[in-house]
Amino acid sequence: MRYDISKSTAPMMPTLGKGTECIKLLLTQASKDMYEPLVPMFFPIFGAHMSGAEFQYPDLSWKEPTGLMANLVAHSGDNKGQLTTLAKAICRDFRQHDEAEEKKLLEWQKQKNTKGANKDKPDRPDVAFRFPPSNTTNAAFIQNAMALEAKGGLTQYFNLPEVEMADRLCGGHKQVSVLLRNVYDRDRAGALRATADGVTGNPTIRACFTISSNPESTRKFYKYELTNGTFGRMVFSYKARGNRSGKIPRQGKYDDEFYRKLDEYLVRLELCKGRYIIKPLNKLIDKLAQDMATLADLADDDLLFEMSHRSLVSGWKAGCVLWALNNQTWTKAMGELVEWLVYHDIWSKMAVFADMLKEGDISISDVVKTGPKNMLDDLTDSFNEAQLEALRERVGKSKEGTKRQLRVWVHRGFIEYSNQTGLYTKTEAYLKSS
Repeated sequence: MRYDISKSTAPMMPTLGKGTECIKLLLTQASKDMYEPLVPMFFPIFGAHMSGAEFQYPDLSWKEPTGLMANLVAHSGDNKGQLTTLAKAICRDFRQHDEAEEKKLLEWQKQKNTKGANKDKPDRPDVAFRFPPSNTTNAAFIQNAMALEAKGGLTQYFNLPEVEMADRLCGGHKQVSVLLRNVYDRDRAGALRATADGVTGNPTIRACFTISSNPESTRKFYKYELTNGTFGRMVFSYKARGNRSGKIPRQGKYDDEFYRKLDEYLVRLELCKGRYIIKPLNKLIDKLAQDMATLADLADDDLLFEMSHRSLVSGWKAGCVLWALNNQTWTKAMGELVEWLVYHDIWSKMAVFADMLKEGDISISDVVKTGPKNMLDDLTDSFNEAQLEALRERVGKSKEGTKRQLRVWVHRGFIEYSNQTGLYTKTEAYLKSS
């Protein structure tokens, strides 16, 4: 395993090499302290630019890059606003399209209002928005999804500067988990709705989200979503409180040359149509699935194992986007970035929510919560059952699980048992891999 996510510091992002030039281009417009927090946030925005493409996941199902959702978590005044500026830059084409659509809608409303009560009213124009405003209502969201489906299954993208804005979009906080799960899984809206114009349709929900929030509001918002699947579907990118440097961070200038290069990448996303199997990406995800199972066994952490399933899917979708951005070619550096995205997501979730996942508390301190701990690393090369039992109690786990954990470690080939000494010893293969 490349990363240790039990530490309080975030896993370091790998060097952005061949195949990740688009990510490097975007980071030229961000301050250096925001490089790592922002990278996971780019993929929902790019995913919204892809339609008509499906990719085969290692389980042989076909998935679209739509449904990507990411939440940037940082303290107040810690430069979260840079995400909105970058999102607007990437979605410049969406904004131009939406301005034309809004003009058609305003003209229709003007004509409708000038008609008398007994005159025929003009039909509502067939408009669809790609980058709707953050205060969009749930009814408008569904109506727009219908219009985008009629135009070939396009995706709408939302950037929410505050996490509470999702309540309005979802039709109330109780509906958040339902809508976000439908978005992630590319399901239908789930119900027909009656309106003054008749019964609405039930479109497939194609949307991507980025959200910005501080740790306190993030914890309160997701308090009741930690065990129902919504939490796992959201990618989190946490930035710990920075040092008091006294220096104002510098952002980019967004000049014409930047937009020229960016547009070249966006065209690649638009041209990506059809069905694809990215074999090196699928091989990587299979390997990461094994790594996650190993880590969960070493930490005896079922929650980590459950969370990792959707972190892998989200990382895989990001890999599909990278592949399209790189002219449908895979590179080693792209694989390294995807691997980091998976670990960074899980580390961020543990950093913000670890105590809540265990205790249901919503308080937070400035100290980052640590993630899953590899208990075998905390034991000597040879140890007995009582030592593991004592370690489990120190980290808050029941001593009743000691025997099962030892059986799993033996089965996995991490340790061997000696009947002569009654001791467990770490295997040579484990020591080489750790």
